[in-house]
Amino acid sequence: MRGIDSMVYAVVNPATGETIREYPTITDAGIEEAIASAEAAYRGWSRSTTAGERAALVRRVGELHSERREELAKTIVREMGKPIEQALGEVDFCASIYGFYADNAAKLLADEPIELLAGEGTAVVRRSPVGVLLGIMPWNFPYYQVARFAGPNLLIGNTILLKHAPQCPESAAALQQIYLDAGFPAGAYVNIYATNEQIETVIADPRVQGVSLTGSERAGTSVAAIAGKHLKKVVLELGGSDPFILLSTNDLDSVVEQAVEARLDNTGQSCNAAKRFIVVEDLYEPFLEKFTAALTAVTPGDPTSSETPIGPLSSTAAADRLEEQLGRAVAQGATLVSNGGREGNFIAPAVLTNISPESDAYREEFFGPVASVYKAANETEAIRVANDTPFGLGSYVFTTDPEQALRVADKIDAGMVYVNLVLADGAELPFGGVKRSGFGRELGRFGADEFVNKKLIRIGLA
Repeated sequence: MRGIDSMVYAVVNPATGETIREYPTITDAGIEEAIASAEAAYRGWSRSTTAGERAALVRRVGELHSERREELAKTIVREMGKPIEQALGEVDFCASIYGFYADNAAKLLADEPIELLAGEGTAVVRRSPVGVLLGIMPWNFPYYQVARFAGPNLLIGNTILLKHAPQCPESAAALQQIYLDAGFPAGAYVNIYATNEQIETVIADPRVQGVSLTGSERAGTSVAAIAGKHLKKVVLELGGSDPFILLSTNDLDSVVEQAVEARLDNTGQSCNAAKRFIVVEDLYEPFLEKFTAALTAVTPGDPTSSETPIGPLSSTAAADRLEEQLGRAVAQGATLVSNGGREGNFIAPAVLTNISPESDAYREEFFGPVASVYKAANETEAIRVANDTPFGLGSYVFTTDPEQALRVADKIDAGMVYVNLVLADGAELPFGGVKRSGFGRELGRFGADEFVNKKLIRIGLA
């Protein structure tokens, strides 16, 4: 299947290049067994349990994340180089997501009465599961991405087939064990180390009712085409090139600090990280000076150390890709204000300016510690530049004017707008985008409403 990278399932430490362990790819017979198991669990377990009983299992999954947080965190440091403190934070966030869905099960799955305009009797919408779902997950947040897909759907009563990124097989196995240890029956959550061709078969299988993918635009295009051919619902969370718009401030140092945090989270390998910094003219020069100094003062280091702010990129391929993008941007006229260079898979933060609309860099996503800074004459131009992208995931607006904040937020083409704050995701807040950033939502009540049968039950008088 074109669009999803093919590779061996293996743990290759990006900090050292060492291949720690390889995992066997599932056989075709194993794929059939996995689908049959998930279907049986849906027909049996999910139909015979209450929302409260499923909520208790989801809650236990969150508790096991907390109990095993050190081990889980160290695993993804080995797999994809996430700094240990951020890895621990990811595990903690997962625990809160599972807790949110367990706490709110009754409310999320409650019947929704409808007031009739004519006729007698009652009408209600009842939320029920749809069946087996396939999740295709990325490497950058190996636990979090799974939590926001599997948590609500297992609560609803759907069952899960989970294909993780080929470089995250150890964390995938750890998650499978957590679901079993929490008390979920065999088939409710099934980890599959599948090839691209096998995934195409899974999507086509009539027992599978929907697909959720978090990944690249290329992968999303491929999966959506296959799913559409077979009339399967899809939720896609794809790339982003989120704007960070600075219109006014009473504390430039604080804004710069938040800008650096927004860009370097997960070593810059986050789909909803701020990537394009759009600054009004009177603040442009002081912001660029302070931002460049602060960003380049952050140096990559050993991801196992609690003192390390950013680690290596996730793989040699990722580092090669980012290095090539930087070189191409400069060749097409951009100014590289600062670049600390590359050592192995470690790339120091860089700042680009003078990016023209004709440059590839103007519309590409830089998945790593590279920031692009743009000058805007006024609010109108800032909005225009912010929206002049094929992506529409998140966005950030900094201003001292509350009316301006809402005005600009309304005009930004994105699924999420954060005003005067960064890194403010929450289990209760919907996550998703528009345009080529995908469609559908995860987290919060909207995330629990994607793969449900909103069944109308209309009852007349006896």
